[in-house]
Amino acid sequence: MTTRLYYHSSCLEHLNPPGHPERPDRLRAIDEALSDEKFHLLDRIEAPAADPTWFELVHPADYVKRIRAGVPEQGFARIDADTAMSPGSWEAALHAAGAAMAGVDAVFAGEADNVFAAIRPPGHHAERATAMGFCLINNIAVAARYAQQRHGAERIAIIDFDVHHGNGTQDIFWSDPSVLFASTHQMPLYPGTGALGETGVGNIFNAPLRQGDGGERFREAFTTRILPAVDGFRPDLILVSAGFDAHFRDPLAGLELTATDFDWATGRIMELAGRHCDNRVVSLLEGGYDLKGLADSVSAHVARLMAG
Repeated sequence: MTTRLYYHSSCLEHLNPPGHPERPDRLRAIDEALSDEKFHLLDRIEAPAADPTWFELVHPADYVKRIRAGVPEQGFARIDADTAMSPGSWEAALHAAGAAMAGVDAVFAGEADNVFAAIRPPGHHAERATAMGFCLINNIAVAARYAQQRHGAERIAIIDFDVHHGNGTQDIFWSDPSVLFASTHQMPLYPGTGALGETGVGNIFNAPLRQGDGGERFREAFTTRILPAVDGFRPDLILVSAGFDAHFRDPLAGLELTATDFDWATGRIMELAGRHCDNRVVSLLEGGYDLKGLADSVSAHVARLMAG
């Protein structure tokens, strides 16, 4: 099983105000973890910059222009209380989305069986025309539309196990039966969406968890709701919003998962990919704010991608 890792140094240059949990040290912790000898077979590739016109497949053109124009020459430009931009934010966003798109190219070309993109800023909270939740461009939504436009994928499944609901991804694909969105997340919690009754046109499958839930409840939700939905959908590609803030160490939420749980979930996703889409999985980093919990969880996730 060939696993490709996409990264780019520009993703370190997107800065948030001091004390913000979404910080460059997240990528440094991942880089250190993946420098272990057991990852020596990872195919490591610098991510290209995306052509921002691709963003307009999921965001209005005026929104994309507004984000680009809002990048400050120095300091920070706040979008809301949680979300900000710094001088390096636009370049980071180009390479984050570029990693996602290149990952799609790689799995459809057979250059890799699966991909993990260590990128920031994250993307799954960015709605069609609203940046929020640390997110500017919805990277995974761009990847899905790119796979449809460039590679003719008819059915895309997006699995999101970030502890926060991917409201942006749900918003973008709410009325689109060609994209299935399946999410486990803590509820109630930011951003307040993700109830069982939110079903779109039958393509949205939410599995909310409660504060204090651990691996047993997470695996039950995956087994009874997420996996059957994806299996029945028979996707041509599986995209993963890989947030690791459901880890018990994470400061922003209250689930009790361990790295072993992420390993298990990754294995189940790969089984579906093997059954339906020639192993094609592209996983994009979303949340995860305790550096040790993040490093351990990414290590487990990537090791399982490599193991097949």
